[in-house]
Amino acid sequence: MLELSYTESPSSFAELISLRRLPVDESRIPSSNSPEHIERFQSLAPPYPPGEAGRAFGGHVYAQSAYAASQTVDKGFLIHNVTGTFILPGRLDIPYEYTVRHLRDGKSYCTRAVDARQANQICFSGLVSFKRAEQPAAAPFAHQPVSPQKRYAALLAGKKPHDFAIQPGVDADFYIEYWREQWEKHGIPEREFPGLEARNVDMRTVNRREEVRRQPDRYRQLTFYKLKGSPGDQPGSDSEGVGAGLALKANGAVKELRRRETEGEFDNLYACAHMYAADKNSLLLIPRALGMKVWDALASLTLTVVFHELGEAVRMVDWDAGAEAEAKEEGGLSKKWFIQEGWTPRSGDSRAIHESWLWSPEGRLMATSYQDGMLKVTRADREKL
Repeated sequence: MLELSYTESPSSFAELISLRRLPVDESRIPSSNSPEHIERFQSLAPPYPPGEAGRAFGGHVYAQSAYAASQTVDKGFLIHNVTGTFILPGRLDIPYEYTVRHLRDGKSYCTRAVDARQANQICFSGLVSFKRAEQPAAAPFAHQPVSPQKRYAALLAGKKPHDFAIQPGVDADFYIEYWREQWEKHGIPEREFPGLEARNVDMRTVNRREEVRRQPDRYRQLTFYKLKGSPGDQPGSDSEGVGAGLALKANGAVKELRRRETEGEFDNLYACAHMYAADKNSLLLIPRALGMKVWDALASLTLTVVFHELGEAVRMVDWDAGAEAEAKEEGGLSKKWFIQEGWTPRSGDSRAIHESWLWSPEGRLMATSYQDGMLKVTRADREKL
C-alpha cells in the first residue's frame, strides 16, 4: 500500500487528494428525528500553502470535500454541481476530517452535504450533487458560446501550451518579484504547485485595449492546465484507504489503467481536478483587472462549479498522444491540456466576483465556475494596465 507523509504536498493530484476512511463517530450521528446516514474520511497529504503564508490553498478543501462525497455514491453517479462556503482558513499542520451526510439517493440524482473540520472546527461546508449520465437521445438540444480556441485563434496560432510561461503559485506581481529575487540572490526556487501544471497565455494585446481599461469586466485570462501524475496514484483499496494503487511500470499496467478510465472509474477524480484548477489563482485576476497592485485582503467566500458534460469530457489522459509525446511526460503517460477562461463581472462593497469557463481541448464548454470573494483595500492604488 502507498503511504503518504503529512509533511509535504505530493506532486500527483491523485495522491494529493487521497483519503482514509474513518470509523463513524457515534456522537455525531443525527438524532432519530433526522436519521441521515453519515460517513467520515481523513486527508492523507497536506495542501499547498500559497505564498508560504501558513494557510492552505482553498481549492484543496473544496475539491477534496467533493471527492469525499464521491466515495459514498453508487457507481455511475458523477459530480455535476458543487457549492461551498469557506468558513475558516485551512491549516497546514493537521489533516482535514470530512463528514459526509446523505441527503438524498434517487435514481438519477443524489445529494451529499459535507463538512470539513480541523481541530474540531468546521472550516468549510458544501453541497455536492451527483447525476447519472444522460443517453444522447434523452437530450436532443445543446448550445454553448464560441470556444476560446476560435475567439483567440490569433493569440494561440502556431503555439503549444508549453510555449507559455508556467503560472506561479501566487499569480501576483509582488509575489513573482519576490521569488525572482530569492532565486537571483540565494538560488531558492519557488515551491512547486502540486496536482496540476498551469500555464498562462500572454493576453496583453487583449487587456491593454482602451475598452478594457474603461470596462474591467472585459479583462480576460486564458490558462492551460493539465493533470500531474496518474489517476491511479492512490493508496490501496483496503481498510486504510480509498481507491486502488497502480504502478505504471508494471507489465500491462497502462492497458489496465486505460480500461479502468474507459469504465469511468476516475471520472469523479477528474472532476475534482477541474474544480481544483478553477480555484487556482482565480481571485488574483481581479486586482489585475482593476489595475490594483496593493490590497489588504483577498479571500474566497463561496465557490460554485457546475459541470455541463460528464464522463468522457472530463477525462484527462491523452491516449492518442503517441509515443514521442508520452516519452516526454513523467511516468510516460501523456495528459490533455484544458483551458480556463476567467474574468470578473462585478466588484464593490469589499467583495468581487470571479467567473470562469472550463474548456476541453476540443473546444467544448465542460464546466462553469462562479466565485464570490472578499477584497479589502484601504487606499486606492491603481496603475494603468
